[in-house]
Amino acid sequence: MDANEIKHFIEAALLAAGRPLSVDQLQKLFDGRMAPEKPEIREAIATLIDEYEPRGITISEVASGFRVQVTAAMADQLQKLWEERPPRYSRALFETLALVAYRQPITRGEIEEVRGVSVSPNIVRTLVERDWVRVVGHRDVPGRPEMFGTTKLFLDYFGLKKLDDLPPLADLSDWESLRVQLDLPEVEDDRPQESAAVADVPVLYPEIPVEETPNQEPEVPDEPVPDEIADLVRDEAEDEEELVVSKWPDPAESGG
Repeated sequence: MDANEIKHFIEAALLAAGRPLSVDQLQKLFDGRMAPEKPEIREAIATLIDEYEPRGITISEVASGFRVQVTAAMADQLQKLWEERPPRYSRALFETLALVAYRQPITRGEIEEVRGVSVSPNIVRTLVERDWVRVVGHRDVPGRPEMFGTTKLFLDYFGLKKLDDLPPLADLSDWESLRVQLDLPEVEDDRPQESAAVADVPVLYPEIPVEETPNQEPEVPDEPVPDEIADLVRDEAEDEEELVVSKWPDPAESGG
């Protein structure tokens, strides 16, 4: 096969695979005696990268091999193709992932020491299910806690060939810089928020104003009492004897 045939075959293979392919995998796709040497395959890939440069695609080398992908500038304009919104992850999850990536192998207890808070089991489970993190061994201490490290899929997802390609990170406070360099999506900040104003706190039992029903009879003001009736009532009250008890009666005086 000549150079053009090799180049076209490799281009078709990368487009058809839909995933990264290593040089060994590409070489095995050729028929036995027609298989080119590995330097020829790398030369064909380099030629394709040069041809793709003025276009909106490129070939990127990641941990698992080479893959065809759109350029970052073109990806922003093609967002409408991906109707399904990417999953949102919390800041705690990415801080945990960063610690595993930069300090691996690391145990869950060591992650908690650095972050100052406990690590939710859901965070570890999510990272393992995404195949970004795996158990690489056990620390030789009482309890033999699991040690975590990153996977090839983690490197592929973030467009990295090896761990040395990770951008420098001073500490977790430099998180925003790392997010920008790795082109991460916005994350949900799950840190405690300041307490809201009292006026914004919902009332458990709000007062409900009582409205007058239309059938309710209006209150009638009291009419003045005639003078004759008032005098009569006053005279009857003066005739009544008022009983005043100044002390308890003595049983001996009552003959008991």
